[in-house]
Amino acid sequence: MTAHQEQQTMTSSLGLDFGTTNTVVALPDPTGGAAPVVFEHNQQDFSAFRSVLSFWSDESVPKSPIESDAGPWAIEHFIENPGDCRFLQSLKSFAASPLFSETRIYGQRFTFEALMAKFLTLVQARAGSQIAQLPQRLVVGRPVEFAGSAPDPKLALERYRTALARFGAEDVRFVYEPVAAAFFFAQRLKKDATVLVADFGGGTSDFSLMRFEVDGKNLRTHALASSGVGVAGDTFDFHIIDKLISPSLGKGTTYSSGSQDLLLPNRFFTAFARWSELSVLKTSRDFRELKKLLRSSNEPERLENFIDLVEGDQGYALYRAVSEAKARLSSSEETDLSFTWEDVDLNFTVQRKDFETWIAGDLHKMSSAVDAAMQRASLKNGEVDKVFLTGGSSFVPAVRRMFEERFGAEKIETGDELVSIAHGLALIGESDDIERWCAPEDI
Repeated sequence: MTAHQEQQTMTSSLGLDFGTTNTVVALPDPTGGAAPVVFEHNQQDFSAFRSVLSFWSDESVPKSPIESDAGPWAIEHFIENPGDCRFLQSLKSFAASPLFSETRIYGQRFTFEALMAKFLTLVQARAGSQIAQLPQRLVVGRPVEFAGSAPDPKLALERYRTALARFGAEDVRFVYEPVAAAFFFAQRLKKDATVLVADFGGGTSDFSLMRFEVDGKNLRTHALASSGVGVAGDTFDFHIIDKLISPSLGKGTTYSSGSQDLLLPNRFFTAFARWSELSVLKTSRDFRELKKLLRSSNEPERLENFIDLVEGDQGYALYRAVSEAKARLSSSEETDLSFTWEDVDLNFTVQRKDFETWIAGDLHKMSSAVDAAMQRASLKNGEVDKVFLTGGSSFVPAVRRMFEERFGAEKIETGDELVSIAHGLALIGESDDIERWCAPEDI
């Protein structure tokens, strides 16, 4: 146990940034600021806790209990025992989906609420004494727009509330994620400013416009407008897999049906290329159908590699290689993307210019969401004083360039990309006017 975990922190609130890719928990500190809860794995400290779950059970033993873990411990167990455990990621992507009601793990029914509560309980356990006792108030971030093709935000918040109640939360407040990031950023302001916060998560990109007035040590704020879109870092990863990797695994190939050749439906590969759908692909009806088509495939070697990767639970390792290549493109014009497993050997050179072409449509959707926020606030570009970019995709050059060209490079600020939201949530939890910051559904 680290020194961080040995310290019992007594505060009245806790900020929870439950993310698609990472989850961050923060607590107010005695200086009036906030500090993230720190975890330790393999002698390394970290505060961005990977939002993944792993379940396993000894099926050879009758009534064997279902064991579970989260974060890097779940990843470690999954890598060491890929065929003997159930690995779940991107849980947040299912929050607003009416199509997702439950999943069965070793014969036991798990709803979204049960999975979220299980994940948070495991996070709390891995935090040691830092949050052994939950503060009375939990301030929880929520996206402006939830991810998914037809998201139901009311359903998502109902699921959140149920899960958080099971977790032991008494007083739950919801705050738009970019508003929390804005509150964090505003602590550094020396004078009045109109601020646009762009928060790029794994599943959504959210934008908020805030007016801050600095009066000595006091900070007054006015929320002007918010908008969001279900496009973010995971979508960028999707394009790399869809354009480079999936064609090497059978996408675009044909199969024989009677006297004609038919193209393999893209839906077989769409789930593979989407991080949020990967965990359910192996047991899906589409995957069973695809395996039947292997016998009539005109390029069976490619399709067999695809099937082997899915059945060998190599999706996570492949996604990690893709995400790392994407990150390298932020500082290089090109990078190598390599992945090898058993008989599968994939090697590509990824050009930044190609990547920017693939994500052009996503950038347009992000820009349109910014347009919507600006129009709702009745603001022109020149009336925005500062632009705060946060989240992993804020490092993507094309994303940053989009804001620099619109607002001017001198107005762009970044920093604390992974913890800014949780810090802002924790600080809001201590504020006297918390209602001013809460999302409309929570007031």
